[in-house]
Amino acid sequence: MRICLVSVEIFAWGKYGGFGRATRTIGRELAARGHEVFAVVPRRDGQGAVEQLDGMTVLSFAPRNSLASTPLLREANAQIYHSCEPSFATYLASRALPDRVHVVTCRDPRDWGDWKTEFALPSRSRFRVVANYLYENGPLVRRGVQRADAVYTAAKCLIPKAAAMYRLGTPPVFLPTPIPIPASVQKATRPTVCFVGRLDRRKRPDLFLRLAERFPDVQFIAVGASNDRDWDRQLHERYGSLPNLSMRGFVDQFKTDDLSKILGASWIIINTSAREGLPNSMLEAAAHRCAILSSVDPDGFAVDFGRHVQDDDFESGLRHLLNADRWREMGIAAWRYVASTFATEPAIDGHIAAYKHLLRKRMHSEGS
Repeated sequence: MRICLVSVEIFAWGKYGGFGRATRTIGRELAARGHEVFAVVPRRDGQGAVEQLDGMTVLSFAPRNSLASTPLLREANAQIYHSCEPSFATYLASRALPDRVHVVTCRDPRDWGDWKTEFALPSRSRFRVVANYLYENGPLVRRGVQRADAVYTAAKCLIPKAAAMYRLGTPPVFLPTPIPIPASVQKATRPTVCFVGRLDRRKRPDLFLRLAERFPDVQFIAVGASNDRDWDRQLHERYGSLPNLSMRGFVDQFKTDDLSKILGASWIIINTSAREGLPNSMLEAAAHRCAILSSVDPDGFAVDFGRHVQDDDFESGLRHLLNADRWREMGIAAWRYVASTFATEPAIDGHIAAYKHLLRKRMHSEGS
């Protein structure tokens, strides 16, 4: 098959987020199975107009000229156009190539309340939040989603939310994000907890870093960097000298296995975000048998596999999981669930089966 992934990012050229991680993983795995894969994304600093990445051809357009994505979508000339998160390009693809199959996955559908949180805790600036809102949540975006041949969500809890936001007559279907499952892990002998994600304000990394002051006998590892350099510097200046804290900065999981080693050693992953969909970091940590301590509880991950913090009392949650090694049983339960639901092979098989089904359905309707 010839497949075009449409995304707001692709985890390369300085833009590293969950949407991009999912897009790059799906594209890489599809290409490895012999499919011809294109991706159309906004261009980042240092990125050429045409790039080769993990077996994909990545076509990019200037972010301030989103209409320029239309000729790139036509150039891809794909059978399947898969928006890995809705955006204005979803609408443009459906308008430019109405005779092709269009698929949408809602990974983090953001309603008005979510955007208010983004505006209150911006990654870079409030101007950027407004720009993102217009590109990712404008009225034409909803029309593009409604025109899709199939709509999916990356978490079961997002099905009713996406159906309401995009006014869908048929509820979306859960389509798991592919997650590699390590054959084995080596847990640290010393209690070790980690934070994996951008050190942006919405992620509230300061809540994680403060815990390191209160638990001197626990090793804390923070993986990630902030889009706001001043905020990043302030965090390093305030907490970087703690003897039990390692601030590792950004770790590229597509170039090294360092992230896997960190998750493999960690007992617990701590998610302090003000809001999330179902974070890839949570799935990856679960695949490495980490318990979940989190302020968000998508699909019951925190309740079922750790501790759900509802009042920002991460301290008592951490003590609970460390006491009597509760984290270990929770981590094994998390691993079993993720391995049975999100493992790379069956997840990609699910994507391919969905594409083929939709192609057959389109061919049948055109032939009748």
